[in-house]
Amino acid sequence: MTRTQPQGVPRASAGGRSTQGGDSALTGPFGPGAVLAALAFAGLGASFMQTILIPIQGELPELLNTTSDNTAWVITATLVAAAVCTPVAGRLGDMFGKRQVAMVLLLLQAAGAVLAALSDDVVTMIIARALQGMVAGVIPLGIAILREVLPPRKLGTGIALVSATLGVGGALGLPLSAIVAEKFDWHSLFWVAAAIAVIAFLGYAILVPSSTERSPGRIDVLGIVGLAIGLVGVLIAISRGGEWGWTDGRTLTLLLGGAAVLLIWGVIELRVSEPLVDLRVSVRGPVLLTNLASVAMGFALFASNVVLPQLLALPRVTGIGLGLTLPVAALILAPSGLAMMAMSPVAGRIARRWGPKPLLIIGAVVLAVAYGIALLFHAEAWQILVVNVVLGVGVGLGYAAMPALIMQAVPVHETGAANGLNALMRSLGTTIAAAVTGAILAQSITTTHGVTGPSEAGFLLTLTLGLGAAILCVIIAAFIPSPRAHQDRADQGRAGQ
Repeated sequence: MTRTQPQGVPRASAGGRSTQGGDSALTGPFGPGAVLAALAFAGLGASFMQTILIPIQGELPELLNTTSDNTAWVITATLVAAAVCTPVAGRLGDMFGKRQVAMVLLLLQAAGAVLAALSDDVVTMIIARALQGMVAGVIPLGIAILREVLPPRKLGTGIALVSATLGVGGALGLPLSAIVAEKFDWHSLFWVAAAIAVIAFLGYAILVPSSTERSPGRIDVLGIVGLAIGLVGVLIAISRGGEWGWTDGRTLTLLLGGAAVLLIWGVIELRVSEPLVDLRVSVRGPVLLTNLASVAMGFALFASNVVLPQLLALPRVTGIGLGLTLPVAALILAPSGLAMMAMSPVAGRIARRWGPKPLLIIGAVVLAVAYGIALLFHAEAWQILVVNVVLGVGVGLGYAAMPALIMQAVPVHETGAANGLNALMRSLGTTIAAAVTGAILAQSITTTHGVTGPSEAGFLLTLTLGLGAAILCVIIAAFIPSPRAHQDRADQGRAGQ
């Protein structure tokens, strides 16, 4: 593996073109700025898709004429499809072209949105949402494309901007979805999502050049099937365990069975010459610790996403809620996404000057500060607004650092797969957070003046766990070895053989 500098990210060279002197590795009819805009818009559309059902989630049983237990699968299907597809799409992107695979995912997103817009039954909606969930792989693929497109001086800012779309699309999409759901038929939400997906597809087709960088090999079908079965079992158990009960036979069977499949899958992948996920690379210090930090930061991010909307929406008679409508609450939460976007140039400058490791530590520290503020001040809407903005700053910095750390530590031809696995780790963190916080808040349910909802103690415990996850992220990040130190140890190991 080529030695890299601590401050930068290793550059690709497509088609034998040099990347020295600030030139980008890929050329096309449009400049790097247009490519970055297309990648960012696709990321916004993918994250918007994840929040599109929030305004009508409580109404789904009535809208789809089924039970709440059945409609829960609408949410679970999206989560599982995203988790399975992201690492697979990364590997396929390395093999067949990141642009081509991303365009296929955008078409699947558009097809899923149209199917959802035309559906009135739960089975069709589950299928539609699974198709939409597959588009999650677009964001890590876009980040990998940046490595080949942008000159070194702009790479950190570009990574930060595309990474920020994970939060920006959701934060800005929530008030838009709430307004559309309130003023129009609920199917309109999916026509909007379909239009966004089509525009993103056209942006890729017109603006994004096709990479000549490939990782030749065969498709690891057994690896894909094994990963899919294992992740489906574990994620369904985690996401539904709170409703079924953690000692329920279904929960234990899926959790233990999925974990066993993943263990067997890992053993097989180590023996495969062209694996879906190169576990030997994944267990290297920089990659492993970055992925563990990603789980912690994903948990910290989602814990706030569970608590803050409920604090804003619960009636004031509960003694903890602020009694705001969903559109107003969404507008208070939206600046978090704007803060993430505003941090993009700041993150780029920090990464260029000190490297992505300090950037990750700073982001996690800011997250911890935000949770500390939230534990003390959460009684007024403006206080939650401030907390949410600070959270956005921390997430924006942290999410910008993680792909850069990954790309420092892996070869160019494995960029897509490595970023896909890192995105999966973040999703795993949010999934665990959803299960843990959901269980805590469910256990704290109380009735005050005729209104039933989580107690203040439940909210404070959830915020404390978010603070703990942010501190854990700081600790893990502090032990991530620098690229030069890691490379020196690898060289010494090879010399001793």
